Amino acid sequence: MVKMKTSIQLGKIIEIPIRLHISFLLILPLFAYAFATMNMPSGEWMQSHTFGLMNTPIGFGSMEDSLIRYISGTIITFVLFSCVLLHELGHSYVAKKYGIGIKSITLIIFGGISSMEEIPSDPKIESKVAVAGPSVSLAIGLSFYFAYRMLEFFALDIIRISVGMLAFYNFILCGFNLLPAFPMDGGRLLRSWLAKRMAYVDATNKAVSIGKTFALIMGMFGLFYGGFWFILIAFFIYIGASEEKKATEVTVALRGVKVRDIMTTDVKAVKPDMSISELVDLMFKEKHMGYPVAEDKIIGIVTFNDIRQIPPEKRDSIYVANIMTSEVISVHPDDDAIMALKLLSKHDIGRLIVMEDGIMVGIVSRADLVRSLELLGQLKL
Repeated sequence: MVKMKTSIQLGKIIEIPIRLHISFLLILPLFAYAFATMNMPSGEWMQSHTFGLMNTPIGFGSMEDSLIRYISGTIITFVLFSCVLLHELGHSYVAKKYGIGIKSITLIIFGGISSMEEIPSDPKIESKVAVAGPSVSLAIGLSFYFAYRMLEFFALDIIRISVGMLAFYNFILCGFNLLPAFPMDGGRLLRSWLAKRMAYVDATNKAVSIGKTFALIMGMFGLFYGGFWFILIAFFIYIGASEEKKATEVTVALRGVKVRDIMTTDVKAVKPDMSISELVDLMFKEKHMGYPVAEDKIIGIVTFNDIRQIPPEKRDSIYVANIMTSEVISVHPDDDAIMALKLLSKHDIGRLIVMEDGIMVGIVSRADLVRSLELLGQLKL
């Protein structure tokens, strides 16, 4: 089975991979259409819809040439998502400053996600990382707003409307992300504030509860007032809050646990010249889904997923050396279990070789971590 890629890497900025999720491709024409058709509101309209914050355009609907409107709507969509990227780079820059690795930034249907290798447990650091993104959006919004005011009376309509729209939507981006609900920045700011007053897990649970309540209210509002986007965003917030709770529980549960405490020590290595048929028989007999490959030393690892790529009729003539992964990712027995979990997640693999003084002493797998978490959970009941 071929695994379909859900995102495309566009390049790197400050050594961070920038990816485009397929959901962005779905939302792109909808945003372009909305920007092209929405009218430039009057001051009175803005007073009733944006609490009188400002009187800026929200679309190109007031322009007569439909072709220009749709081209402009498409361009503004790309520029706006570039602003979203800058928002995420704000988070990433501050996180890297505090030694937190960033795996990638992905533009998705609702905006962007900075995938950090770990969420800072220090409330001060988490608050600084969380506020960085909205601060960037606010700065961009203010810059475009001042430019809009300067261009208001003598610039071409298309330029003036474009600048005004970018001001408006960056303010919206800032405000939306400050909502006190995970996975938004406001939820992380709320947790960092609570964590200064109670245990980190309790702070997370309270912040998650507030986020879920907020999501339910937003969902009900969308349901009764016909706001499809409110329902979709509410669902996104609710799921994000639940995932944050699980991630925190896992991190706290594994705190203090070492790799040696959870690794499997009875490990059998296979030879690179073993046929795939023989390997299949061994897997059925030993009930293990992956094996290190060794000659005089460890040279690779082979898993059941590697075997699945080989048709049954060819398994006698193809050998372990032909399908194994030669890049061996290892950990030390005294490494933290949470570090092993991060490596498994980062490299999207099922197991790690445990090496001590150049010698394999065990394997730690996702299954080992799951069993440990279940046991630790039961012990805490």
